[in-house]
Amino acid sequence: MFLSTIDRQLDGKRRIVLPVEFRAAVGPLDTLFCFPSIEADCLEGGGPDLLKTYDTLIDELPFGDPLRTAIETSVRGGFARLAWDPAGRVTLPDTQCQQFGLTDWVSVVGMGDRFQIWSKQAFAAHRESQRLFAREQMIALRLSQRTGPLAAAS
Repeated sequence: MFLSTIDRQLDGKRRIVLPVEFRAAVGPLDTLFCFPSIEADCLEGGGPDLLKTYDTLIDELPFGDPLRTAIETSVRGGFARLAWDPAGRVTLPDTQCQQFGLTDWVSVVGMGDRFQIWSKQAFAAHRESQRLFAREQMIALRLSQRTGPLAAAS
């Protein structure tokens, strides 16, 4: 499982050292990959389990469905295999680094079955907006849970 947020510096060859826990979560050294995230302006990465999740989603949609094509284009078309070097570093794809402004410091964000790689500055703003969104939605959820059984009893 990918957990936590860690800031790392990209070296001149676009390499970063991923946390040991992330490396352990992936398994064999050749099963890590990344692609442009569908939901945010960052890279999304993971191992075979994440790829299976997307494959299942794609296979549920009929051939020719615009959503299927969009997911295939984003995930399968953007797919890049990441390889570890002996020091535990991975090299991020040049075009994807350019696309998301990954030039110096990055934030590696664990999200359970996947992780994201953001520019450090972009993630700081995203994290704050997500925290505020989560707060608002939790309040709304709690209110609906409190009124749900009472409304049904009326």
